[in-house]
Amino acid sequence: MPVKIKTYSIKERLSKVKVDQFGSPFSPENSFNFFVHSWPDILAAKQFKELVESIKQASFSQKPIILGMGAHVIKVGLNPIIIDLMERGLITALALNGAGIIHDFEIAYCGQTSEDVATQIETGSFGMAWETAEFLNQAIKKGAEKDQGLGEAVAEMIATSDFPYKNCSLLATAFRLKVPATVHVAIGTDVIHMHPQASGEAIGKTSLRDFYLFCSLVEKLEGGGVYLNVGSAVILPEVFLKAVSYVRNRGSKLENLTTAVFDFFRHYRPEQNVIKRIVGEKGKGYYFLGHHEIMIPLLAACLKS
Repeated sequence: MPVKIKTYSIKERLSKVKVDQFGSPFSPENSFNFFVHSWPDILAAKQFKELVESIKQASFSQKPIILGMGAHVIKVGLNPIIIDLMERGLITALALNGAGIIHDFEIAYCGQTSEDVATQIETGSFGMAWETAEFLNQAIKKGAEKDQGLGEAVAEMIATSDFPYKNCSLLATAFRLKVPATVHVAIGTDVIHMHPQASGEAIGKTSLRDFYLFCSLVEKLEGGGVYLNVGSAVILPEVFLKAVSYVRNRGSKLENLTTAVFDFFRHYRPEQNVIKRIVGEKGKGYYFLGHHEIMIPLLAACLKS
């Protein structure tokens, strides 16, 4: 016996996807701007376009656009693209982990970086390049003496050097443009800590100074600023969480901001510390998965279109 059921017209039903949200084919004669607008207004494509507009609005409103990034971003060749965004005012501050200064220095110093860890670790030679340890540790100690932050100390060292590739350095560019650059170090995580020139006192003093500078930058995110976490799974998400707590403890609401994570795996701390625990009801947070060497040029192109 057939069972009676209640039905309704699909035209009356609430549906999540409609044809006016569909994408459209791209033709080579069209502009890149047309290409971006040809994407579907669905899920990640819609969110990506929203983030682009948030960054553009932040730039227009002169709100901070802070790029917090892991060192892998440097190792996949993105320095020139990030430098271009800094020069255009589409990145107004940098936050790096300790490995960031190593790869940025090596690029500036000799135009190459990223050793073969699997091979080098067998002989105990991993992280033993003398120039990297000597220049960076000396810059950090000099910075401590001058009451500089770690980022400023290394940035000044590279910017005032005669290194042949310093035009490819994020930190040298930050120094030239007067863009704040902070470095957040965990002692023992970076190869320069293995060398006798390393000073825990200087590293701690300069990195702590950078934490408070970073907090002052995070405080200014209220009202439409943007924080991007690109390729840092642990250090920078933890630093960002503490900075937000510090700022709110001192009386700032920090509730109207945009955050975004870019990585090729979904990680617990970036999702919790940069998005879910932070933005609340008034802010927006996004998580995008994909290789940095594809996603960041795409983001940059969208911002410039």
